Amino acid sequence: MPSVETVSALERRLNAFIPQQVIHSQVSARLKNIGRSVKIAGFRPGKVPAKIVEQFYGAQARQEVLGDALQRSFTEAAQNNNLRVAGFPKFEIKTKDLNADQIEYSATFEVYPEVVVGDLSGEVIERLVYELTQEDVDNTIATLRKQRATFEKVNRAAQADDRVNIDFTGKLNGEVFSGGEAKDFPVVLGAGGMLPEFEAAAIGMKAGETKSFDLTFPEDYRSKEVAGKKVNFSITLNSVEAAKLPELDAEFAKSVGISDGDVGNLRDEIRSNLMSEVSRRLKARNKDAAMAALLRVARFDVPKVLVDEEVQILIQQTARDMESRGMKMKGVSLPPELFMERGEKRVKLGLILAHLVQKHDLTAKSEQVKSFIREYAQSFDHPEEVIRWYATDPNRMQEVEHIVLEENVMIWTMGQAKTADKQAIFNELMGST
Repeated sequence: MPSVETVSALERRLNAFIPQQVIHSQVSARLKNIGRSVKIAGFRPGKVPAKIVEQFYGAQARQEVLGDALQRSFTEAAQNNNLRVAGFPKFEIKTKDLNADQIEYSATFEVYPEVVVGDLSGEVIERLVYELTQEDVDNTIATLRKQRATFEKVNRAAQADDRVNIDFTGKLNGEVFSGGEAKDFPVVLGAGGMLPEFEAAAIGMKAGETKSFDLTFPEDYRSKEVAGKKVNFSITLNSVEAAKLPELDAEFAKSVGISDGDVGNLRDEIRSNLMSEVSRRLKARNKDAAMAALLRVARFDVPKVLVDEEVQILIQQTARDMESRGMKMKGVSLPPELFMERGEKRVKLGLILAHLVQKHDLTAKSEQVKSFIREYAQSFDHPEEVIRWYATDPNRMQEVEHIVLEENVMIWTMGQAKTADKQAIFNELMGST
């Protein structure tokens, strides 16, 4: 009879055996099947003698049969012992003589933990709230106008929101660094295209003037050559252009997608879109706060094999993201330890969610999923097409179901804990994902 040893909190070792006759019969059947179609020089297909087939394919067939038999034997033993296996087992053949009457083996593996979510009543979850204002709508319209601004040359000192044309040279330890020099370079002051200190240095300058100044790059600057270092810049301002904003009229409304040109409809659409986006971002931030509370009160070990699998997923996602940004990742290995903490957190949260959904019936209901898609579709020109797009793909529907499920868990968690409402800051909220 198979026996199970406890190696550690989650690690187990199964000891069992497979009768040799099972291996022999299945190897014979596999070789017979191979013999029907195998091509070997000197023999017609299907007429190769069994001894020759075994000579060529016997070792391979036995290896495949033994592998399949190990997996079947392990699966049956795990089911009979009510073991919830996490990941894949590591097999070890104990029998030295593979022709013995039985093949003894051991399988070392991890099991899923018993998830324990502690008392949430003592937890305080900060819940962000926000009510859209008319000022938010007006500021968004102002931003749209700035994005469509034209520029006219002026004969005065540069101001914020002006577009200036400059020549600049940056030196590190007296030498021009990579990317530290340009001519006829356009910069909109205050738009964030350059470092704030760089743009601030150009304000107040007139065409033809030159200025030198020191600037310290941020520690996390994309170029490691100058990150965290002080450099000296010399800039010459060639011209100043003032922004000319488009009038808030029918022509402008049409340029941003309002077909009838009605400015009132423009304001209504912007308000509607902002309300949807604010709601989405509040849910995301509050969901993170609820999940953090669950992690604080949950007490259980996480299977290492699941963390390792998650780390590999994170590495692959990061590599793809870096490649999409133009970085060459061929031959580059990202260190797994960089992703270990994040991977463990994701696995732990996944186990917590699965536990709570089953225990408290928090599954995504059909009407919830439909409601989510309907609401999301309203931000598109043809909502019905978006709804059909989701309905025709089970994978997309599954993604929505998971989002709704997480919202159900968030609502349940906040209902168990104490909540403290905090007024969000619009710019900070909209600046986050």
